[in-house]
Amino acid sequence: MTDPSLDHFLPKALGRPGYSADIEPVLRVASGTGARIGFETDEAVYAELHAHHDMARLQAPINPVTGPVFVEGAHPGDALAVRIHDIRLRDRGWSVSLPGTGALAELMGEEMFSRLVPIDAEGVHVTDRHVFAPRPMIGCIGTAPASGVGSTIMPTTWLGGNMDVTEVRPGSTVYLPVEVEGALLSIGDIHAIMAEGESSFVAIEAEGVAVVSVDVVPGVAFRAPRIETEAEWIFVGLGDPVQESIRRGYEDAFRFLVEDHGWEKGDAYAVMSAVADSRLGGPTGSEAPDPLHPMSPLGAVTLHRIPKSVL
Repeated sequence: MTDPSLDHFLPKALGRPGYSADIEPVLRVASGTGARIGFETDEAVYAELHAHHDMARLQAPINPVTGPVFVEGAHPGDALAVRIHDIRLRDRGWSVSLPGTGALAELMGEEMFSRLVPIDAEGVHVTDRHVFAPRPMIGCIGTAPASGVGSTIMPTTWLGGNMDVTEVRPGSTVYLPVEVEGALLSIGDIHAIMAEGESSFVAIEAEGVAVVSVDVVPGVAFRAPRIETEAEWIFVGLGDPVQESIRRGYEDAFRFLVEDHGWEKGDAYAVMSAVADSRLGGPTGSEAPDPLHPMSPLGAVTLHRIPKSVL
């Protein structure tokens, strides 16, 4: 693919499930140059499910991520800053129910539902009557663990993964902890539009190209991803049960004010009590699911917001 707006293009053929330090990098880039990398993502699994409605017959992987990209200068103990410039959608998306998954599993039953969703200049045609403006976002974004394989389904880990957070969108910067040399960034699972919390566990999934640039923030010890938008800092909480996730997210936000910005503890406590909004994040959980129920999440992903206006 030739695109003069991109410095590098990674086709969806490079997609694979899982984040792993054993996967050879498909690209090496220097940090901080502003070079724009296009990660093409794949929707083949949803086309297959639409064709035969049978999980047992799947050939395509669920949530493959394109990459990994080796970022020169990224070392364990750093953070990788991933600036999202654009998400370019193709002309279709999918709404699919996977039996036994999502908050509506019992109501949807065992029969699989699937729908092709056209995407055009008018918007995302979810039904014959409902056309919504696209709100494209990245579902899976993460770096590689030092050992083992990070899932692209669940759980979300401190290195990222299938976070399914709507703010991972153009204009945002996602900060990911680095555990291996080069970070080994991979991206996949683009959504054309997704409601907060993703009730179905499958949003309006779509193929597309995520355009990002990367930089290294040296010597920071983030214990979970965080997201910077134009108006907010968002701290991802991870833990089981949900109260642990909430506590950890609030602690990271508090430390951001006190340790990074020099606030007095009382000021941070009072301001957070007034304006630090929190909510549940994506549905993928923060702990490995029970092997007998591999699509049933344990723990929670929570999001905790500090408005930039208070800094």
